[in-house]
Amino acid sequence: MKIAKPQNHGFDPARLDAIEGFLKERYLDSGKLPNTQLLVAHDGKVVHFSSQGPAREGGADIDEGSLFRIASMTKPVTSIAFMMLVEQGKVSVDTPVHHVLPEFKGLGVYNGGGGGVPFLTKPTTEPMRMVDLLRHTSGLTYGFQNRSNIDAAYRESKMENWHGGHDLQGFIEALGKLPLEFSPGTSWNYSVSTDVLGAVVERVSGQTLNVFFRENIFVPLKMDDTFFQVPEDKIDRLTDCYTFVPGKGRIMYDRGEASAWSRMPKLLSGGGGLVSTALDYHRFNTMLLNGGELDGARIVGRKTIDLMTCNHLPGGSDLSTMSQSLFSEAANAGTGFGLGFAINMDVAKSMIPGSAGEYYWGGMFSTAFFVDPVERITMVFMTQMSPSSVYPIRRELKTMIYSALT
Repeated sequence: MKIAKPQNHGFDPARLDAIEGFLKERYLDSGKLPNTQLLVAHDGKVVHFSSQGPAREGGADIDEGSLFRIASMTKPVTSIAFMMLVEQGKVSVDTPVHHVLPEFKGLGVYNGGGGGVPFLTKPTTEPMRMVDLLRHTSGLTYGFQNRSNIDAAYRESKMENWHGGHDLQGFIEALGKLPLEFSPGTSWNYSVSTDVLGAVVERVSGQTLNVFFRENIFVPLKMDDTFFQVPEDKIDRLTDCYTFVPGKGRIMYDRGEASAWSRMPKLLSGGGGLVSTALDYHRFNTMLLNGGELDGARIVGRKTIDLMTCNHLPGGSDLSTMSQSLFSEAANAGTGFGLGFAINMDVAKSMIPGSAGEYYWGGMFSTAFFVDPVERITMVFMTQMSPSSVYPIRRELKTMIYSALT
């Protein structure tokens, strides 16, 4: 990989290099994280790339070919796929979801019941629209939210199990039988919305999600190491994955050599199913930064990226006023939400260096990315530790990256 001179791109090299030492001392030497990989780029040129820590227990260190489960960093890919169909005139951002997924026709809002008692519902004030899926205002939830009788029903049905009883069709049918947390557009809740959006992509395009991604995004962008199922000839590059258990610390979640990601999932999750590399996701980031194009491959139009990276929360509000979620991949203060990304609206409220208009997201295994169209900076961070809320590493990385600007 070619690394550009940081000083030629407005960075202090010593300050960028210091990040690697910080990560080693704070997270690797302490055993908090198994490994760290950081890619920083300016105008699409990589100005910093560092990898440290073993890919697998007792094995060699990670490198640029290492594969990571990117979880919810899948969501922007699914959102781009949907917007490609919008550009083709096949669907619109304001299309009611039930026009494409009739299983959702007549969905009601929770009004009682649960825990063995039949649910009672009341009508929604507005139908769920595609924009609600893109910005997480749909009224859907995640089973892990542990906040309501509805997410309890998600857990009981195991509908989010990729290798369980449901394929994407069965998943949609199961969701269509459960009430919404709130009327679409009235609150924000991190949810399976992007998985539903993946089902929309399948219905509208007539292709399975993996095929649509491969033919329309991954092949044109030369993202050769991004997929739902790790091919047999690449499984040796898949890293181990861990989870944090209070009182026990870091324990193994999924071994690279015997990974669940070596099998094609029954449920193709547009909300969290992909595996990728830092270099592949860097190419995706650079396409976004370039207004939808990379190396002659036009994925979406420039104005589509502009639309996606506006704050779409009703009334221009932020997550601190709209969120009902006990967990998401974003801090709430000063943060809006676009069509697939969190949007930095107010740098002062975020209390982290950055730019108004920067957009970002992350995954449950503590991976993260951001795109700053003002400074023309992009970042990809990879590791494999869930949940992503255990350590404040994203805040620390952003602070150190921006502090390296000259």
